[in-house]
Amino acid sequence: MKIRLEILLLLLLFTISFNFKAQREDIDTSKILQLSGVVVAEQDLTPMPYITVYDKSIGRGVIADFYGYFSMVSFPGDTLFFSYYGYKTSTYIVPDTLEENRYSIIHMLQQDTINLPEVTVYPWPSKEDFAKFFVEMKPYDDAIRRAQRELSGESLAFVAARLDADASLASGLIQNQAYTKLYTNGQLPVNNLLNPYSWAKLIKDWKEGKLKRE
Repeated sequence: MKIRLEILLLLLLFTISFNFKAQREDIDTSKILQLSGVVVAEQDLTPMPYITVYDKSIGRGVIADFYGYFSMVSFPGDTLFFSYYGYKTSTYIVPDTLEENRYSIIHMLQQDTINLPEVTVYPWPSKEDFAKFFVEMKPYDDAIRRAQRELSGESLAFVAARLDADASLASGLIQNQAYTKLYTNGQLPVNNLLNPYSWAKLIKDWKEGKLKRE
C-alpha cells in the first residue's frame, strides 16, 4: 500500500511539472506587459480598497491595496475580472495593439443592489423557551408605583445605610449629633426603644406588611 502511494505521488509530480513546462513553452515572453491601474467607484470616483483583479486567460490574480491600486503581469488580449462585494463584477480586455510593455488604466465599478433573504429576529431561541418565559413571567407594577416604592423613605434609608460615608454624609451626621445634644441638654438623650409612638408605627407597619422582604 505504501509503495503504491509513493508511485501515485511521483506520477502526480511528473504530470504537474510537464504541464507547467508546456505552459511556459506556449507563452511568448516578448509580449509580457506590466499592467497597473486604479479601481474607483462609478458614482463618486472614490478608490475601491482591496478589490480582486483576476486574469482569466492565465488563471492568476491580485488584490488591490487600500487606495485601489493594483499591478500585475498580463498579456495583450487577456480578459480581466474586477469583483468587489456590493458592486457588479466587470471585465476588461487588455488591448492587443500595445507597443510598450507597460500600461496603466483607471477602471470604474458600478454599485449593485443585493436583496438579502428576510430574517426574523426573536428574543428567545425557540417557541418552547418563549412559552416557558411567558408562563413564569411576573406582572410588573405600573411605572409610577414602582418609582414611588423605590423612592420611599424606607428604600432610601436602606440604600443610604450601605453607602460609604463621604464628606457630606459625615458633616450631616455631626450636625445631627449636635442638634440632638442641644435638644436634650440637661436631660437624658431620647431613646426610641421607650418611645410609644415609634412602637405604634412599627406595629402598624408590621400589620400592613410593609416589613416583608420583596
